[in-house]
Amino acid sequence: MSNHNISFHRKSPEELLKQIEKLKRGKLKIYIGSAPGVGKTYRMLTEAHELQKENIDVVIGLVETHGREETAALIPGLEQLPLREVTYNEKIYNDLDVDAIIERNPEVVIIDELAHSNMPGSFNEKRYQDVQKILEHRINVITAVNIQHLESLRGVVRELTGVSVRERVPDSILDAADEVILIDVTAETLQKRLKEGKIYQKDKIEQSLENFFTTKNLSALREIALREVADDVDDKADKKAARLRAAMMNEKILVCIKNDANAEKLIRRGFRIADRLRSELFILTAIDKDLSELPEQTQKEYKEWQELAEKFHAHFLVEPIQERKISQVITDVANQKHITQIILGQSVKSRVEELAKGSIVNAIMRQTDGVDIHIVANSRKS
Repeated sequence: MSNHNISFHRKSPEELLKQIEKLKRGKLKIYIGSAPGVGKTYRMLTEAHELQKENIDVVIGLVETHGREETAALIPGLEQLPLREVTYNEKIYNDLDVDAIIERNPEVVIIDELAHSNMPGSFNEKRYQDVQKILEHRINVITAVNIQHLESLRGVVRELTGVSVRERVPDSILDAADEVILIDVTAETLQKRLKEGKIYQKDKIEQSLENFFTTKNLSALREIALREVADDVDDKADKKAARLRAAMMNEKILVCIKNDANAEKLIRRGFRIADRLRSELFILTAIDKDLSELPEQTQKEYKEWQELAEKFHAHFLVEPIQERKISQVITDVANQKHITQIILGQSVKSRVEELAKGSIVNAIMRQTDGVDIHIVANSRKS
């Protein structure tokens, strides 16, 4: 008996290629924590033992116990691959041996500290890039990272905790994961574990309690982690619908930055909106002279913003002003690129100046149609 109610969606060549590529890759599972010591490595090793009992070929590529006895006790009984020796500044360091993992070709490999930066001279700059290479060889990877290392959350984490995180991973890693699991521990439990010496050595306990491990910081990071993983689950459950909505709405986001401390925050905010809507992202900066004529420090800042835009797969636009008002530059680009949402920093003009010279927001609203405008508050001075 035939069923005439079946509807078919003809996949585009790009969708088919993505589907084929995903079938060729290993699966990625990420354990996320709100802070060090929540138990990510412990959980990965526990899972490795469970997989081994099911006759699944699992090995340890690299784990960091940080001297935690409970975690170290889970290593015996699991196959641990040798680490690669790297010489740097006449010292020998141990790091993940990607080639050894690919040669061993297990079904599953455990790789800790996803946000780790590799030693200078390594094939890849970051460990997450090592993981991507291993996945390409159809080896499944279980890994772990703390929420503060997520690229787009850098500004949020810095504002809430005062900590600027140096090692970061792109949000695309989270998107590419087949499974994301949050290891959720309350601030009180973490502080108790810290005081008991289960996270850091005794000489680091007091300093940690006064700095990173304050109740305020841990609670804020926990809330960020809960929200981020919930959003990721929603995204994965509704990815097809999101793609359809994006195709129907054809959303395009334009972030307008200038040479100030707010630029990075605006780019990250724009990415999070664009990522949520599955939409195209443009970063615009307007200059009144040729880029090569700007001061060296300014050129360096533009280069950093461009690199950040590239990390977020955004288009970076440097637009000459050419005797136009800034509002006109923005609306010209918005109209050319069919922008639907514009993100601006908060104006530093006083109310008197705005009345005398006019508001950029009002000017943009007059010259565009059907465009939403987001105003992002300036970063607090530290």
